[in-house]
Amino acid sequence: MEQLFKDKVALVTGAGSGIGAEIAKLYAAGGAKVIVSDVVEKNGNNTVAAIKEKGGEAIFVKCDVSNPEECKALVDKTVSTYGRLDIACNNAGIGGELNPLVDYSIDTYKKVIDINLNSVFYGMKYQIPAMLKNGGGAIVNISSILGLVGTANAVAYVAAKHGVIGLTRAAAIENSAKGVRVNAVCPGYIETPLLNAMDANAKAALVGLHPIGRLGKSEEVAEIVSWLSSDKASFATGGFYTVDGAYTAQ
Repeated sequence: MEQLFKDKVALVTGAGSGIGAEIAKLYAAGGAKVIVSDVVEKNGNNTVAAIKEKGGEAIFVKCDVSNPEECKALVDKTVSTYGRLDIACNNAGIGGELNPLVDYSIDTYKKVIDINLNSVFYGMKYQIPAMLKNGGGAIVNISSILGLVGTANAVAYVAAKHGVIGLTRAAAIENSAKGVRVNAVCPGYIETPLLNAMDANAKAALVGLHPIGRLGKSEEVAEIVSWLSSDKASFATGGFYTVDGAYTAQ
């Protein structure tokens, strides 16, 4: 594979499974030293093992992204270990409950906003200064098709993912001239552990929402994240990119 990330240091949150794991693996395959972060230690270590098995370099750092102190410690650990930070992918997220707004639990709402939205703010708050110290970098925030359109019964998730795009645009305007590019990726429904709880009928209904006729794969999302993180995307900043099988084209 082309060494897009030779001599680069990349950080991925929520990298223990699904999209985050594939992003971490692709960064490593491209030559990056990767900090694999997740709140579930076993999953994170599995990703590190998979990277090392292919000859890549990675370490695991546990982090609860809803905690700003832990987000700072994650960046500090990255810099103390590898001396720099060049790339960050803020991917960690949860689905939350499925209920109408009036029945939606306030505690769950706060939790989803903390993990899916506030974490992106905390992440960039500490990632950007670290990148500026070595002349710049690239940040990719994982939003969703539900950052562009709404759906019933997922008010917290929809609000958070819309907010991620807003944070991305504001951060890009502030930092692009300084050498830090910031973009968002908006996946459609992807075959990840988040969908494991669904029965066959519910999953079939989800497939039917995508004109391409199937759900996406984590690897397909990782590919566009990889491109946006690389120097090939040097003029791409402040944007949001769908990987959604034409879901939002309808």
